[in-house]
Order: sequence, then C-alpha cells, then structure tokens
Amino acid sequence: MISKPKGTVDLTDKLARTWKYVEEVIDSVMEKYNYNFIRTPIFESTELFHRGIGDSTDIVTKETYDFKDRGDRSITLRPEGTAGVVRSYIENKMYGKNNLPVKVYYNGTMYRYERPQKGRYRELSQYGVEVMGSSDPMMDAEVISLAYNINKMLGLTDTVVHINSIGDKESRDKYREALKSYFKPHLDDLCDDCKERFDKNPLRIIDCKVDSNKDYFKDAPNILDYLNKESKEHFDKVCEYLDLLEVKYEIDPKIVRGLDYYNHTVFELMTENNNLALGGGGRYDNLVSMLEGPETPCVGYAVGLDRLVEEIISRDIENVIDDIDAFIMYVNEDEKKNAIYLANELRMSGFVVETEYTNRSLKSQFKRADYFNSKYLILLNSDDLNEGLITIKNNKTKEEEKIMMEYIIYYFDEHISDDNLPIDEECTCHDHDHDEEEV
Repeated sequence: MISKPKGTVDLTDKLARTWKYVEEVIDSVMEKYNYNFIRTPIFESTELFHRGIGDSTDIVTKETYDFKDRGDRSITLRPEGTAGVVRSYIENKMYGKNNLPVKVYYNGTMYRYERPQKGRYRELSQYGVEVMGSSDPMMDAEVISLAYNINKMLGLTDTVVHINSIGDKESRDKYREALKSYFKPHLDDLCDDCKERFDKNPLRIIDCKVDSNKDYFKDAPNILDYLNKESKEHFDKVCEYLDLLEVKYEIDPKIVRGLDYYNHTVFELMTENNNLALGGGGRYDNLVSMLEGPETPCVGYAVGLDRLVEEIISRDIENVIDDIDAFIMYVNEDEKKNAIYLANELRMSGFVVETEYTNRSLKSQFKRADYFNSKYLILLNSDDLNEGLITIKNNKTKEEEKIMMEYIIYYFDEHISDDNLPIDEECTCHDHDHDEEEV
C-alpha cells in the first residue's frame, strides 16, 4: 500500500467538515473588515525567502524545501506567506494605486521540513493577513483584534493575546548589545543554535525552546526597558486601542517572533486553558524595501489552520457544519420518490438535507441521521402521503407533528433560523457581545 508522505494529513470526515466551517468563518469576517483575498505561488525564487525571512532563522537554515528546476533556477516551496505577498505587492505595483493601505488575506499550504507532531506538519496550512501602507498603531490594533475576534467566533473564547514591542532599529541595537553583554558569560552553556544566534540575531536567544527555562534567563534584559520615546509611544497607543476594542491581552517581553523582519509590535495568539500558541505576527516596516520595493510600513499575522482546527475538534465545540437541518426517511419506492422531491425543494431553499441512498432499514437510517446530528427527521409513509401529509420530528425535543407536505418550506423557514451562515449578516461586531454566540 502506498501511504501519504511523512508530515502530511488527509482531510476527511469531521476534520474536513470542521476545516471547511473554519474557512467559511474566516472568509466572512475578512469580508466585513474589507480585506481582499490574495493568492500567490506555492513555490518562489529561493532568494525571496533568504532575503525576506532572514538567513539566521531556523526556517531558512533548517526547514525549507529547496530544489533546482529544469532551468537550473533555485526554487523553494513557500515556508510562510508574508514574503510572497510582499513580492506580489511590489511586482504588481499595488503601492501606485492611491488606495493605501492595501489590506489582504491569504489561505494556503506552506512547506517546512521539521519534525512532525500534533498540529505541526511538513505540509502545513495557514491563513494570514497583511496590511501594507500604514504606520498608524491603530492598524496594529485592528489586525490583532481581527485575529482575536475570529478565534472568539470559532468558540475559542479563552484566547489571550501575548504582546510585546521590539522597537525600532535604534531600540533594538541597544537591546542587542545588552543581550550580548548579559549572555556572554553563559555562552558555553547555550545550545548550539543560540551560540550561532549570539552574533547573528541575539534577540532569538530569548525565544529559544531549549534554553529558556534555565535560571539565568529569568534575569535577562527586558526589551521594554530599551525602547526609545517613539517606540514606547507606538506601543502605548497599540495597547490603548486594544483596550478600546476589548481585546484580552498580556504584555509578554519574551515574545520576539522567529523571523528577522519584525519591528515594533509583535504578538502571539494563545489559549488560556492549555497555553497553546495558535499563531502570531507583528509589524514589519522594512521588508518591502529589503525586497527592493518602496519604503512601506506593514503589519500582519498568520495562524496555523492545522492546529486551529484540531483544537476546535478536541474541545468538541459545536458548530453548524456538524449539523444538518433534516434527514428524510423512507422504506419503499413511492416514498423514495417523495424523498427525492422534498430533498431538492429544501436544498434549493437553503437548507442542509440528507436522505437514504442504499436502501437501509429504518433502524439504520435513524443511526445515520444521528451521525449527521440532524436537527429534524422527516418521516415518510405511504398512508400519510396519500393524504398529502408528512411527519416531522424534532430530534432535540423528540416532539412529532404532521403537516401538509406542500407547507414544508414554510415550516422550516419558521423553525430553523439562518444559523447556517457563519456570522449574522446584520451583526456589526460592536452592537453586542459574541462571547456566547454560536457561529
């Protein structure tokens, strides 16, 4: 038997349904925030990621899938989404359209050769947001609140944003020197990766997963103590706006992010219940110019869909994708024809309907309806059909009633709200609290 490659996942059954539901919620929220969808190539020039992500990062040094194409060009499967979006922004001259800031989002597969584990794969999926053309801290706050609100709408109400500032270049230069002075006596005790980072990017030492629990890390210099006036003002404004937006956050000096292009605001999305990191991002004002575009302030984030979906499933969070509106049951050919007709009528009216296709017994049909978490059962029998009647059973209350078949659409319009949509179309996200909403 041929098996799937190591570090990849098949999306089937509940996993696939939940994934689709999550994507629908994301698309709907992005539309309301006026973010446009963008799609970039799965593979790009290797140089793009070496210049954009940074040669000192683990992604570039250890994890990229690099190969030569038939034209002897060095090609890399994209390990993250930001560099490709910025390349597209420059190449398509989006900066020349007098519509700044450009607000886009993406959803696609990335590739990293790393050790597979739960929620982390070699073929991974991310959705992400990039905003190009605004240095206003208001933009930082909007991007963070967007990520936060999506998590809440997906049922992850314990989401908390861990936020930090790594300042501008002046602030970071001072901080780098302070870190090198502090860690120099401990250099021999650091892991091999951190020994390399010591000269290339000492900020990454703070983020080390191997050494960070060592006692002397607790007293390491705090970046917030090295922010100049401009950097501190920017960070204070971001926090002020997050308060206005009612985003739950914690200031965490250990957040530095793993990519070299960040400055000022950096953040990660965490869950309080199990301290799980779902994604993160921040401001990157120099990346566009690093890739030979005009100076353009930017901010964005990315969330791993694999981990996000698995977390939703592990919590058994109810969502509409796991439910169908009705399951139509029958036992003979005449009833079957009516089932075909009713299923089509209901589907064309916007309801999610399933019926029997393999001539199972009624007992087996009940089991199949339970499998789909059907809200209602439509029970057909020949005697009732001769009188134009059908039986409808509420699977939650177990109540049954007979109605005229011709009134079926009116019945479902009255009894099933439009909760098949991920978000209430009339909701402004400011008029009421989403904490208790099922979306």
